[in-house]
Formats: sequence, structure tokens, C-alpha cells
Amino acid sequence: MTNAIQHPHQADVSFDGGDLDCGNGLLLLIRKHIDPLDRGGLLEIRSTETSVDEDLPSWCRMTGNELVSFIKQGKQRSFLVAKGKLAQRKAYAAAAAPAIKPGVVLVGVKPLLVFPPVAPAPAIRPLSVMGIGSWPRPRWMLQAVHEHMEGRLDDAAFHATADDAVRLAIGAQLQAGADVVSDGEQRRDSYASFVASRLDNCQLIPLTDLLPLVDDPEEFERELRALDVPAGDVRHPAVFGPLGRSRGIAVHEVEFARTLTALPVKVALPGPYLLTRTMWMECISDRAYANREALANDIVRVLREEIACLLAAGTALVQLDEPVLSEVVFSGPVNQRSFMCGALSAKSDSPVELAFARDLVNAVTAGFPRERIALHMCRGNWSADESLALSGNYEPLVDILGQMQVGTLFLELCTPRAGEMEILTRLPDHMRIGIGSCNQKHAHVESVESIVAHVERAIELFGAERLLLTPDCGFATFADNPLNSNRVAQAKLAALAQAAQILRERHHIA
Repeated sequence: MTNAIQHPHQADVSFDGGDLDCGNGLLLLIRKHIDPLDRGGLLEIRSTETSVDEDLPSWCRMTGNELVSFIKQGKQRSFLVAKGKLAQRKAYAAAAAPAIKPGVVLVGVKPLLVFPPVAPAPAIRPLSVMGIGSWPRPRWMLQAVHEHMEGRLDDAAFHATADDAVRLAIGAQLQAGADVVSDGEQRRDSYASFVASRLDNCQLIPLTDLLPLVDDPEEFERELRALDVPAGDVRHPAVFGPLGRSRGIAVHEVEFARTLTALPVKVALPGPYLLTRTMWMECISDRAYANREALANDIVRVLREEIACLLAAGTALVQLDEPVLSEVVFSGPVNQRSFMCGALSAKSDSPVELAFARDLVNAVTAGFPRERIALHMCRGNWSADESLALSGNYEPLVDILGQMQVGTLFLELCTPRAGEMEILTRLPDHMRIGIGSCNQKHAHVESVESIVAHVERAIELFGAERLLLTPDCGFATFADNPLNSNRVAQAKLAALAQAAQILRERHHIA
């Protein structure tokens, strides 16, 4: 780049992307540099790749950033991009970051060689009431999440804010009468993608950054428009090196939650199949892994390390979230990609995918006490519009679910989209079943009587000793898109608790 090339405004940060194109790493570097800037901050991107001329303006339009100017001189190109709009620019004297050459510095992978011993935890009695995981976040917590992701709020300030949000979430669950609590996933941007902010060699990027990577960008744009939350606010994990776990994924969540209550604490982790489907993206992850099976091996390893540490920290129940199992059988033909929970990579035929998912889950849970491990699945929880979620009964899934080496299944069973629960009588008798007994998407609070009737039917089929009571899914799967308010979530959980008390007395459950 010669000195003759000058933009009408001075950049706050600049970097040279060399010959990288938008589908092969340039967007990762752009995201790394633009996120820490204030609104209106200016980023200069230097490139010698011709395709960037067309792709970068499209990315700016999709992400709501402004392409301020574009200068071309020979093979050299220079783009000046404002984070958001140039009109939002404030006069701040931010020191320009040093230019970074193409490529990413990888963090070394250090496996946990010896697992710590499992610590005791309070028992979870039959007909216990609990949420699935996520709880609506206060507005100030959402602001902290975004500022932390963008590098404008340090770890100490973020966790101090999150501690206050967790106190409120657990307090609401206790007031509702829950028997088991979670921290409400207050520190997470979503139930699954947050792992990218905790694992080595993984990075969170907005869904809109993936537009140049998909086979059908127009169809992808249509899917993004169907979301109830701006796609730029939903982030996706991208793998650019061998995965490592140099710090805990969720152990810190449990450790703080256990200081607030003596009740059993559960924590949800994205399952290995979900993470493999979300993280495996051609042109990004294939630079670190030969295929998705190789990526899956490292995902299994880091999840096993995390579960070992969670159980050592006294976690009563570790729940693996695998909602994409329903995408495998209900979303349509082979190789038809669905947005379902961010599972953007292509899938094979259903029997192959289900067997792959089963083997991954069982590899993760092998050797751990089964009564402390659970699995949850639903049919989509990103929109209150039921017509956008998948539909179908458990017939094509029940046998695979029965082969999972877990002690509890938390299943969507309140909505008609899940079909009849009678199909689940084929599950092994040793499995507990979390019966979805209220719809987290609806503002209407189910009556205690209707919940009692729903669970009575389950008791007829499975016996009261095997049952737990939950909503169909979390109340705020994506941080920016809570499906209900804290008030409604607490009222629904309270209705479940009242129904559970009636059922315990009726069936003589201590």
C-alpha cells in the first residue's frame, strides 16, 4: 500500500488481509478488529483479493456497518468501514492497534490428563420442578453481555454484573418453589454459542458474517429474516485451530450458584452433536480439522473435561442440549440445511446422523455417574411463532434416545407439535423423564389443574418415581430474544410447583 492512498477520514485501526477472501478467513479478522471499536469507529481493511470488492459491501449491508470509502490502486485495495454508522462517531483518541498480518495465532491445546473425583450433590427427588436452563435477562445484563463480547467491558466488571443477574434469576426460581435451580445462563449470549468465548481457538461471529460461506446466500437471508431477533445480534462459533479448554466452560457458573442456595444446582451444556453441527463449516474449520469427525473428537474431549470438573464442583445434574436431533428427522430432505439452533452444516441421511449423535453423546458420558447426566431436546425455541418450529412425534427418535447413556431425558411434551407421550413407553425403565408441562413460548400461564391432568397421564404411563416437571424449553434461549418476561417465567414455574405438591400428596411421594 502506497502513501498516495488516503481516505477522507483517518482509521482508528487497520490491518492487512493480504489475499484472504471473505469465505476463507477475512471476516474472522474483520470481526476481531471491529468488535472492540465504539460505534462510529473506523476500521481500514487492506486487501489484494478481487472478490472482496463485491463481498465486503454486501457484508456491510447485512451487518449494518457503513462502507465509508473504497480506494483501489493497482492490486492494492483499501476499504474504510465504520462500525454502525459514521454519524455515530464520537471524538475519541483511541490509539490505533498495530497492523496484523494474515493468519491467526493459535493457543496451545492442553488436555486435562487426570479427572478430579466426583463430589456429592443433593439428591433430586421424584416430581421435582426445575427450569430447562435459560431465564430472561435484565436489560442491563444484556448490555453487559454485548459490551463484554465487544471488548468494552473487562472480565471483572462483567462477572460482577452477571452475579447480580444470577441472584435475581435464582431468587425468582426459589420464590416460585423450584426444587432444582440453574443460574439462568445469565452470562451467556445464547445457550450454545457462548462456548466459543470460553474455548481456545474458537471465536464468536454474527450469523450475518456467514453469508459468503453458504451455498445459497439468498435462502440464507430469507432464513435470517424469519428470526425474531436481528441476525446481527445472534452469534455463531467459528473454529480456526485445534480446540482447547484452558479454562472452564461453565464451572464458574455453578460455583457461584452454589453460594446462593443449598438446593441441587443443574447446568446445561451444548451437546457434542450440536457443537459439531454448528462448528463444522467448510472454508473455516477445515483449516484445522480434516473432517467433522476429527473436530467431533476434540469436542468430546473438551466436554468430558468440563463435565468432570462440573461434577467435582458439586453439580447435581449436567444437562446436554441436543435440539438438533429433531432437525435431523423433521426438517426435510438430506442436505437441506435448516437454521435450527444454528446447525448450519449439511447433514447425511437420518439413520447415519442419529447414530453419529448417539455415539458422540455416549463417548462424552462414558464413565460418569448416569444419575448426574441428562439430555434435553426440543423442536426449536428461537421464535414465539409456533409455525416456525419443527413438528413431529418421537417415533423416529425414541429408540436412539433410549440408547443414550444418560439418566434423564428432558423432553418437549406440552405442545401438540411433540405428539403423544405414549410413544415414550419404549424408553428403558431406568431413565427418568422430565415432562414438559408448560409452554415457555406463551404468555398465558397454564392452570394448575391442567398441569396436574397432563402429568397424571405421564404417571399412568411411567410411574411417578421416574418423573420430573419442567417447561418445554428455556425461557430465553438467545439472550436478546427472551420468549417471556421474568414475571411470566416465574408464574409458570410456580404453577408447576403447585401441581407437583398436589401430585406428591396424591401419590405419596416424599
